[in-house]
Amino acid sequence: MGVLFAISFFGSFCFGRYPVSLSQLVRILASSVLPIEKTWTPAMAAVVFNIRLPRIMLSSMVGCCLSVAGASYQGVFRNPMASPDILGATSGAAFGAALAFLLGASTSVITISSFFFSIITVMIVYYIGKWAPGRSVMNLILAGIMVSSIFTAGTSFIKLVADPNNELPAITYWLMGSFSAAKQYEVITIAGPMLLGLLPLLALRWRINLLTMGDEACRSMGVNPEEVRMIVIIASTVITAASVSVSGMIGWVGLVMPHLCRKIMGNNYTYLMPASMIFGAVFMLLVDNISRNLMATEIPIGILTAFIGAPFFAVLIFRRDSENV
Repeated sequence: MGVLFAISFFGSFCFGRYPVSLSQLVRILASSVLPIEKTWTPAMAAVVFNIRLPRIMLSSMVGCCLSVAGASYQGVFRNPMASPDILGATSGAAFGAALAFLLGASTSVITISSFFFSIITVMIVYYIGKWAPGRSVMNLILAGIMVSSIFTAGTSFIKLVADPNNELPAITYWLMGSFSAAKQYEVITIAGPMLLGLLPLLALRWRINLLTMGDEACRSMGVNPEEVRMIVIIASTVITAASVSVSGMIGWVGLVMPHLCRKIMGNNYTYLMPASMIFGAVFMLLVDNISRNLMATEIPIGILTAFIGAPFFAVLIFRRDSENV
């Protein structure tokens, strides 16, 4: 899987409107650390370092995080249909971004607003689910549906009052998801929250196995299920919020990729989590390559993930065997 990711990562540099051969790519990348004679044009180096490198890194990071978040939510809620937007993180991020667009904010403020409202949304969902009577897991799912619908309605209202010539097209395009505006500072800024969320999930992946067996099984093994569930939800929310804030609304990755990894690796989260990271990154790289090369104008990522993910998920459903999630 590591070899597959390396091929997808470096191969993505060779696709685009401006041709860059593999040999030139190797020399350009190596020139950043080795004294190599320049056999390429300045435009070629600018394309590699300023346009394709940030975009490829960002797409692989977002794919990795969305896939891991989906796998984590599916284990925590013991629901194979769980995805990164189950607690309203993506709806909150969409509202935050739309509000920032409406106020005429800069790109960095739009990213911060999207991240902030995504976190706020899940915090509201968590506290509603915690204090409501009944099963906590079911409460979280129901609260996620309720709060998500409120923020979705808020986003629709913002689109209604937005300027149809400037603000509305920008909001609509952002909601469809894209990496076309990826910048180096975005990669550096968002890497911290993503790493902050991924490390606990990797460290707790064997405990997620216990969560899939029920709270009683967790307690019998000396593990506090409420504590583990809270940590996993917080970590998954952070990486989901970080991903959506820089990429827009991208669906299906967190739902489909964990199921594909289960077919290959099984249900053990010790292996499922790393596999989800790699396959999510590879899938997003491939979709992004299609997005920027299939037509003369770039196709938003969210449209392609739906066109590819939905039929692929249908195949998984028809070929499913008995599995315990």
